[in-house]
Amino acid sequence: MDHRPFEDWLLEDKPLNKEERFALQEHLRNCTSCTALSEVNLALRGARVASPAAGFADRFQVRLAAERKARRIRQGVGFTFLALGALGILLWVSWPLLAATAQSPSGVISDLLMYLSRLFLNLRAFGQALSVIWDVLPSFIPSYVWAIIFAAFSGLGLLWVASLRKFTRIPVTSQ
Repeated sequence: MDHRPFEDWLLEDKPLNKEERFALQEHLRNCTSCTALSEVNLALRGARVASPAAGFADRFQVRLAAERKARRIRQGVGFTFLALGALGILLWVSWPLLAATAQSPSGVISDLLMYLSRLFLNLRAFGQALSVIWDVLPSFIPSYVWAIIFAAFSGLGLLWVASLRKFTRIPVTSQ
């Protein structure tokens, strides 16, 4: 038996027309489930609404402020432990370099300059290789393939932005 329109009529506050009231009364005579729903609905609508105890809002505001303060303290303590842990790991990892610097500062400085010069030369060689590839690559790839690649990256970017908006939605609470 289809209860859908009758359940909707019983639970909504809209007035029914004459045919709908007649169909509902006929259905209630035959359906015990909808009759029970009607009785519960009438009982709930007739129930007295309880008002909160005196000072409820004030107590709630005080408790909310205390919870916010406790959360700020917990976050501060957590950040302090995180910063101290990161500093400890940084010192542990850099201890050999610090010890070498203390023993021979000129050796460490010369090694650092050598490393930076090699890094610069490698980056320059990489840039030259990219410029050669960039000069050759567009000449044998048709323009419509570039358009397809551009459209694909644009679509991926749009999908990324939409997913960020969906998954980082922060609910707004009224205060």
